[in-house]
Amino acid sequence: MNTLESVYSAATVWLLVGSQHLYGPEALKQVDANGKKVADGFNASGNLSLKVVAQPVLTTGEEISAVIAKANADASCAGVITWMHTFSPAKMWSPGLLGLRKPMLHLHTQMARDLPWATIDMDYMNLHQSAHGDREFGYICSRLGIARKIVAGHWGEAGTHARIDAWMRAVAALHDQKKLVVARIGDNMRRVAVTDGDKVEAEAVFGYRVDGYGVGDVVRHVNEAADAAINSLCGEYAGAYSLAAGLEKGGEKHESLRDAARIELGLRAFLAEVGADAFTDTFENLHGLKQLPGIAAQRLMADGFGFGAEGDWKTAALVRAMKVMGHGLAGGTSFMEDYTYHFEPGRERVLGAHMLEICPTIATGKPACECHPLGIGGKEDPVRLVFDAPAGPALNASMVDMGGQMRLIINEVDAVEPDADLPNLPVARAVWVPRPDFRTGLEEWIRAGGAHHTGYSYSVTTEMLVDFAEAAGIECVVIGD
Repeated sequence: MNTLESVYSAATVWLLVGSQHLYGPEALKQVDANGKKVADGFNASGNLSLKVVAQPVLTTGEEISAVIAKANADASCAGVITWMHTFSPAKMWSPGLLGLRKPMLHLHTQMARDLPWATIDMDYMNLHQSAHGDREFGYICSRLGIARKIVAGHWGEAGTHARIDAWMRAVAALHDQKKLVVARIGDNMRRVAVTDGDKVEAEAVFGYRVDGYGVGDVVRHVNEAADAAINSLCGEYAGAYSLAAGLEKGGEKHESLRDAARIELGLRAFLAEVGADAFTDTFENLHGLKQLPGIAAQRLMADGFGFGAEGDWKTAALVRAMKVMGHGLAGGTSFMEDYTYHFEPGRERVLGAHMLEICPTIATGKPACECHPLGIGGKEDPVRLVFDAPAGPALNASMVDMGGQMRLIINEVDAVEPDADLPNLPVARAVWVPRPDFRTGLEEWIRAGGAHHTGYSYSVTTEMLVDFAEAAGIECVVIGD
């Protein structure tokens, strides 16, 4: 697996600083040194997720085209930050920008935070020209239709860092998607529209590929799981979760726990064999498995894998992207489904859940490990983790195929505690109120074509997801305040 840590350690962002020869060699030497100082300051701040690598100051069209071609070819370069330290005539940027294949952030900043009011002279003015150098650069980007994020603010301030880091997390996720394999175990749930789509379009836009496998490819690994490994994993379950009565060693349902552990070990081995960091399954394709993977899918998500139920490969890829974006931040991210409603006037709620597969990174307290009938799929009772999700601001995101155009839909929500305990609902769940209000949130989600499967997160922000959509060049709909 490409761990979430490895995604960030393997990627960099290049800082491209623009100027021109008009100002002489001494000024250019200072501009070059300042670019390195800004990059070093970013890296030392501890506020940014990706390392920033300063490139030599750019003063000609040939230099610009060469460094952009180099960035395109560098597998570790996840994106570029541009900054016009002085005035840099934008026509010389045109050929390079038209060939840029990496996401771009335009940083509108200045080396010194404060003006030296008592000593400022024309030498200072000539060196510190971002105020109009970046406007020249901004025009050519708009004229050429170059997608980019624009961040205005001093490069040393935490608020500026926060906006740059949101973009870094988005481009790290997009960088990961270009290498992502989504293993589609079985097919799409029969006759369902929104969870299917154009895999060729998705690969062209995001870079990930969706490879189909028969459930037998997984069953082979499940059957090869060693007893010692199964025993060890069952012990891990007992230590990490509150085992329901009967699941303990010697209990009447302990064999179901062992079957669940065997499935998890088999799934992990299968995903490692095919190099997949995201996967789907469906209750309609379970031949050879004793139970639908419940706790296995939950724990794999907790380790950073993307997941989508019923063959929903777009959501599996999106959950993986959101796992990357939220890495190291408070909160968690899970596969989710809008399941049922509470329509009490003035206290409307959405109850989100799924049959089994909600990620324990969004759990409050210690999850319970339980075994209950599923009611569909025709298999033995599956083991799953049961818990409530916390109250607080969160969001739901859905990736849909609109036919020749991918669309990301985001709804900001306020998660709330359930009105009462839910002793007869043996699944993990979250309860929330959509923004700006219940009816508007629901109506606009449906108008935009949002799916019933989503990525649900307390750690990923709207800004990150918008940056992700813009960097990928897709539509983005935000439903919020």
